Amino acid sequence: MEKIIKNVSVMCFHDELCQVYNALMTALSLLREGSKVTIFFGSRGVNAIHKDKVKDLKCMPDAPEEVSNAVMKKMEEMNLPTVEDLFVMLHMEGARLLACPLNVPLFGMNRDNFVEGVEIADPATYYKEVVVKADMNLTF
Repeated sequence: MEKIIKNVSVMCFHDELCQVYNALMTALSLLREGSKVTIFFGSRGVNAIHKDKVKDLKCMPDAPEEVSNAVMKKMEEMNLPTVEDLFVMLHMEGARLLACPLNVPLFGMNRDNFVEGVEIADPATYYKEVVVKADMNLTF
């Protein structure tokens, strides 16, 4: 089957585990199909790129705890990669990982807090060079 090459912008604005997981898995799937992928983390999404906070992302925090725990247990049983592992895969396989320059300091972070491979986005060029030129803009 022929690979479909697209320019893809994925925006992650949440720090809830399922939202972050969906964003990263979608990005990885598109990357592996040959697309050029840029993932932008803004708003609470910057918590997902914090090397300490990423380990404690909550699954369905508004649901009863037993529902959240059941989903987490099922993910473990399915032997799915962790969010940390997905970041390593995305970085190693060529995805561009960008953090919002406004939200990073707003949430008390700096570059030293990032998982490997994350850069601060240049707001003057991000939308012009990534979003406008993208074949697909996905938001999580």
